[in-house]
Amino acid sequence: MEKKMRFGIKSKIIIGYLIVIVCLFIAFIVLNSQISSLQKERNFIIDHDIEVHDLTNRIEKHLLDMETGQRGYIITGEASYLEPYNSAASSWEKDYNALYQLLNNNPNQQEKLEKIKGSIQDWIEAAGEPTIALKKENNTKELQQFFEKDPGRQYMDDIRSQFTSFRNVEKKSTETRATELDEKNQKIKIGLYGLLLFVTLISLAIAIVLSNSIVNTIKEVTQTIKRITASKGELKGRIKVRSNDEIKDLGIATNALLENIEERNWLQTNIAHAVTMYQGIASVDKLAEKFLFTVSEMTGASFGAFYVREENDKGDLFVKQAAFADRKGDAGRESFLIGEGLIGQAALEKRTLVINDVPDTYQLIASGLGDVKPKSIFIVPVLFEDEVIAVIELASLHELTVLEQELISQVIETFGLTINGVIRRMEIARLLKESQAMTEELQAQSEELQTQSEELQMQSEELRMINEQLEERTKDAEEKSFELEAAKEDLEEKAHQLELNSQYKSEFLANMSHELRTPLNSILILSEMLEENAAKTLSEDEEEYARIIHSSGKDLLALINDILDLSKVESGKLDVLLAEMNMSELPDQIERNFSHVAEQKKVQLKINKAQDVPNIIHTDEKRFQQIVKNLLSNAFKFTESGSVTVSIQRVADHRLTTAMRTVDTDCWLEIAVADTGIGIPKEKHQLIFEAFQQADGATVRKYGGTGLGLSICSEFAKLLGGWISLSSEVEKGSTFTLYLPSLSNGLVDYEKVNFAYEEVAVSIEEAEPEAEITEIDHPVQPVEPSLPDDENVFQDKRVLIVDDDQRNIFALKTALAKQGMTIMTAHNGIECLEMMKNSEPFDLILMDIMMPQMDGYEAMQKIRGELKLVDLPIIALTAKAMKNDREKCLEAGASDYISKPLDLNQLFSVMRVWLVN
Repeated sequence: MEKKMRFGIKSKIIIGYLIVIVCLFIAFIVLNSQISSLQKERNFIIDHDIEVHDLTNRIEKHLLDMETGQRGYIITGEASYLEPYNSAASSWEKDYNALYQLLNNNPNQQEKLEKIKGSIQDWIEAAGEPTIALKKENNTKELQQFFEKDPGRQYMDDIRSQFTSFRNVEKKSTETRATELDEKNQKIKIGLYGLLLFVTLISLAIAIVLSNSIVNTIKEVTQTIKRITASKGELKGRIKVRSNDEIKDLGIATNALLENIEERNWLQTNIAHAVTMYQGIASVDKLAEKFLFTVSEMTGASFGAFYVREENDKGDLFVKQAAFADRKGDAGRESFLIGEGLIGQAALEKRTLVINDVPDTYQLIASGLGDVKPKSIFIVPVLFEDEVIAVIELASLHELTVLEQELISQVIETFGLTINGVIRRMEIARLLKESQAMTEELQAQSEELQTQSEELQMQSEELRMINEQLEERTKDAEEKSFELEAAKEDLEEKAHQLELNSQYKSEFLANMSHELRTPLNSILILSEMLEENAAKTLSEDEEEYARIIHSSGKDLLALINDILDLSKVESGKLDVLLAEMNMSELPDQIERNFSHVAEQKKVQLKINKAQDVPNIIHTDEKRFQQIVKNLLSNAFKFTESGSVTVSIQRVADHRLTTAMRTVDTDCWLEIAVADTGIGIPKEKHQLIFEAFQQADGATVRKYGGTGLGLSICSEFAKLLGGWISLSSEVEKGSTFTLYLPSLSNGLVDYEKVNFAYEEVAVSIEEAEPEAEITEIDHPVQPVEPSLPDDENVFQDKRVLIVDDDQRNIFALKTALAKQGMTIMTAHNGIECLEMMKNSEPFDLILMDIMMPQMDGYEAMQKIRGELKLVDLPIIALTAKAMKNDREKCLEAGASDYISKPLDLNQLFSVMRVWLVN
């Protein structure tokens, strides 16, 4: 801030006179300006108004010349009369424009001029030019008719009236300007007298202000000194002098004296307060906190730390005991050695350090709105008997004044004695507590020893009794161990028998599958060929018979597949292949597979898929599809009217049970199939999930079925980590709900799944279940590449059929021969090898697996090994259809694998692929 300019008494007087002189000079300039303005107004009235009247008269003269010339020419016919007419016609507009420009500050008069101009032009167009033209044409008749009406006279009268009105307005304007000029002259006279009065008043005011500024300032200084004198020691009052003169110098000197006295009083008061606040404090940390709080309050410090000396193996270590404005314990370091850092150097040199140029990396002072860098650091050691026993560091947002530094230094002079006394008292208190604790501990140990002695005596008696009981229990344990050993041997024997039974059962099912599929293969192939009736030799009834035979064969195949699936599940030999499944395609798949069924039965099919269902889940898609198809087929079978609804949604988190949460999964899905069918009684809910069980005999007679479908679905659901629940009412319908986890991290523990099933089953309201269905597990057709027509692929191809069943040979030979292929047959592996050695090469081999003398596995191994026919396509045909059959066939040398009974379309598709490749 700029220093206020000194304004002494002498300067005030001189400036007062200068102001009076300046006012007089300004009054002269204003008066001269007004007189000049008055002169300009007078000249304007004279020049402007005279020129306006002159131009107006000239325009009227031109108009009169035109009228006179026009009438003289019409009367005499002399062309000389037209000269004044033409001269006035060319000159009047120039005068008009000059007059119009002269009145540019008077729009009303300009508007009147425009009307006059219009009237003149109307006269020229209506009376001037037409009559002259008629006269030049000697058209006396029309001239006579014109002057009988004489419209020109009206125009001339209007023009004269307009000029009269115009001149009257101008005359009034001139008079108004003259009046205004007189008024202005009068105002100038009044202003002159007023200006003289104003200068006089200003002069008096300056004289009064200057005298008052001097006298009042002296009075203020005098009154302030009197108040301080009467305040009995209160020195906060100050002499406030607004002027910058010699009197202010007197006030400043007096204020400096008062401030010095007040600072001394403040210093003594705070030192006394700091000394008295130590009383009654018995711990160093409390003393340090109290000291930091008091000093910060006195000096305005914003941050502080208090360190006390402690002895350890490394020497004297100063440890932080308290902090002010600490932020999560980060107010300074926890400890330091002598000479370490500035604070350590201050302790080493036993001197106070003041740092006002604080670096940017210094600890910031935190507040509610942010962090602020301090402007000053004050480090002071505390001495006792010339030894540093503590160090105090303060940080402030402002630089500590000399007075504040002096206050801290004087307080510190006696503070060392206080710290030492507190440390001594703490040490005495600690020793006293240790002594009391040792006394109490000795007394407690004495009582404990006495109690232990009594307990030992009781324990010895108990040990004797326990020893006797142990002897009796040892004898009982030996007897039970013999019994357990016998039971173990019995269980092992039964387990071995169960394993053999399971093996026998699996082998029996495999053999039965082979024996059933072998004749079924020829039945399906021949019935399909008859159904196609390619030669058109069968009647419609015979075609229907063939369709019934083919359909019955497929039903039998489905029953065989269900029995095999159930056997695999029960024996734990069913593979679960986890992969990604696209849930967004599921509604379309259901629509494609069952829309025609809904149309046939006239039942409405509804599919609802929630938005939160993930697009991709991890499960066995084949087993999942089989469960859904079984449930939907079941729903359509037992629903005569109404609707079948499929609801797909994600199980919300709040609906997850404790057991469901233990399963390692991304999410749980809920697929509900609801129908309006016959329903199932409540007491049959559990029964229908058992193998070969249905709700009642009437259901079997009316709807058919074997009672395997729901049993297989339930087992498949458990293998996939889920379960199926049922809600049903008789004659109202049923809802089968599949709960399934997304198994992105692998299969779950079956026990957890079983427990979860039981837990959820309790919480789901029981209803009437529907009867079961049996789902046919159709083989998946291979995706074919773009191939040529069958005639081009199969024509003249040599195919060897190796099978020990003449029915299969006949069926396959008949079907393949119709495709234009050359067929050769062999009844076992030995005949196959002989034919391959002694005949022309074959394009493809259809190899049965189970044959006498040499089976298909051995035959394929010899073809690939001994005969070195690595590229010859061999398609393995087997009716055993057990686990790992496909892998065994491919390992033996088969190019592809098809299970019996054969689907001709599938067979042709696979053959087409291998023949083209």
